[in-house]
Amino acid sequence: MTSIFQQALGADFDRLHPRIRRRFSVGLDSGESCTGRGVMDRVWHGGPWVRPFLAVGGTRNILLPRAGRDIPFTIENVPFTDSFGRETVTFVRTFAFPDGPRRFDATMVHSPERGCVVDYLGTHQHLATDLYLTVDGTGALVIRSGEHRFREGPVDVRVPHLVAGDAVVRESYDEAAGRFRIQVRVTNRRFGPLFGYEGSFTAEYARARGIRQDLRPVREEVRA
Repeated sequence: MTSIFQQALGADFDRLHPRIRRRFSVGLDSGESCTGRGVMDRVWHGGPWVRPFLAVGGTRNILLPRAGRDIPFTIENVPFTDSFGRETVTFVRTFAFPDGPRRFDATMVHSPERGCVVDYLGTHQHLATDLYLTVDGTGALVIRSGEHRFREGPVDVRVPHLVAGDAVVRESYDEAAGRFRIQVRVTNRRFGPLFGYEGSFTAEYARARGIRQDLRPVREEVRA
């Protein structure tokens, strides 16, 4: 067995920078979890019209309704088996804004049927997004979002491009600084930039001893 990210990248996984490769080897097979701690140099969002959407998403730990600079940041990547028997990895990001912490939650699985990683966003996994992984010439991991789907009870609909956000994530390792660097940018094809953040962090690894309840989604969705 390999990590969900190894499954998605195939032979290209070996092209990742060694530090990035270890970070994305986190899974049930490795038996490790990873905690990153650092600072986001900048957390930003688009114009005033974006804020109501970010505020609604923020109620379920989707998106970030705040902006700022030099924001302390933690990301917790913990592997676990979900209620449907799938290997899952948390991406729980906590931003320590001056007026209180804000979380951006996601859990990821590999979907052989869709040929990608599926990212379930938020505490209730209402939004499922296809993620396509590539490796650039420096060994950085680049992630681009594809189709978004909204699921709640019998509702199962594709989110139209008019209102969807296209995400690009680049995670690299800075040898000189000894830190991981992350850049996230989410845009709408018609309305432009929605939100994003960029900064750096260090990583610590520990034996995965199960998952804390506060990291696990409140509701799990079987539909990929």
